[in-house]
Amino acid sequence: MKKPRAHFTNGASRTIGKKMGKTLVYAWLFHALCLHTGCVTIVQNAANKGAFKRIAFTRRVLTEKFIAEGVAVGDVNKDGLVDVLAGAYWFEAPDWVPHEIMKPEKFEFDKGYSDAFISHTMDVNFDGWTDFLRIGFPGKEAFWFENSQGKSGHWKKHIIHDAIGNESAGFYDVDGDGRLDLLGGNANKKQMTWFKAPSSPGNLEWQPFPISREGNLGAEPFSHGLGMGDLNGDGRQDVIITKGWWEAPPDVRQPGWVFHEANLGQAAAQMYAYDFDVDGDQDVVSSSAHGLGIWWHEQVTAEQAEAKWVTHLISDAFTQTHGLNLTDINKDGFPDLVTGMRYFAHMGRDPGELNPPVLYWFELKRGATPSWVPHLIDDASGVGVEVVVEDITGDGLKDIIVANKKGVFVFKQNGN
Repeated sequence: MKKPRAHFTNGASRTIGKKMGKTLVYAWLFHALCLHTGCVTIVQNAANKGAFKRIAFTRRVLTEKFIAEGVAVGDVNKDGLVDVLAGAYWFEAPDWVPHEIMKPEKFEFDKGYSDAFISHTMDVNFDGWTDFLRIGFPGKEAFWFENSQGKSGHWKKHIIHDAIGNESAGFYDVDGDGRLDLLGGNANKKQMTWFKAPSSPGNLEWQPFPISREGNLGAEPFSHGLGMGDLNGDGRQDVIITKGWWEAPPDVRQPGWVFHEANLGQAAAQMYAYDFDVDGDQDVVSSSAHGLGIWWHEQVTAEQAEAKWVTHLISDAFTQTHGLNLTDINKDGFPDLVTGMRYFAHMGRDPGELNPPVLYWFELKRGATPSWVPHLIDDASGVGVEVVVEDITGDGLKDIIVANKKGVFVFKQNGN
């Protein structure tokens, strides 16, 4: 397909176009360098007495087909190497040979969506093999696929729940037992719920535990923005949405968590809590799923009063930041941001959606007035509804894995 020229719709996105202009020019200049080998950035490593460190990524295209909008990693075949799983396939490391998990369907990037959004791997049934978990189209089923243990044929499919709400639903250890549970909306009841991962091979049901009342915010199929973090400093992980947060009780299995209203930005991707301004309390970071903006929301506390929140802009350089990861890229001890543009998120109807699908990491400079330094990784991939950051090569450096309407990509972080 011929690569589209940078394009903006009229109206409100003219303003976005002005803000994005310089970034797009730089992105196009970087294109020849980044397309095949990955981009290089030079950063200062505060953990090593201010020494400068070269951060570079090598881009590998696993497929250019649109097969999924989420991705996961894990050792599928017990060879000690980390494989990539997306949609109906797993890609065998190190040469990324594709294998079918189920019968593939054909998806067209400009006509609709896939049936594979947020994805994850874990040994669900305690048989020692890595299984594949996949949340489908918003409001539809979540399934787990049982590893075939090297046998021919497709993997057996099991249902987790028949209707998961919130496009940022994901996997978190809600009850602290060391296994990741599913957190999202019960779309049938519009009720924020966590689904406990099976704890023994004799019972593989994902037991639901409601958090909110029925008909509540954040649990509808197309809700945006969800995360966990200890916002009140009591040592328990609270549930965060853009309209506020549910306070985790001592027993997370009890229903009716207390909700605290807060303005934590517009429709978002994944949301995280961290003390960015070093004042002793937890702030929140979010990114716009279909508009323009990445923000941190400063928690301002007062004695005997509900916390207040002040929103600060991190970047408005590009739109559609539908996947966000908070992780330490440069090993300086502080978590950076990894995000990018979700290509054709609404089939070209959103502002800036025909611009180059960039992928960036934002280097955190922590302090009383925190700042983030943007580093371009690539301008021909972007993100999906999530972005996975994990060391999949065992070299101690974090790599970036994405799947979206442009295909499936691995960005290997290179050594110095």
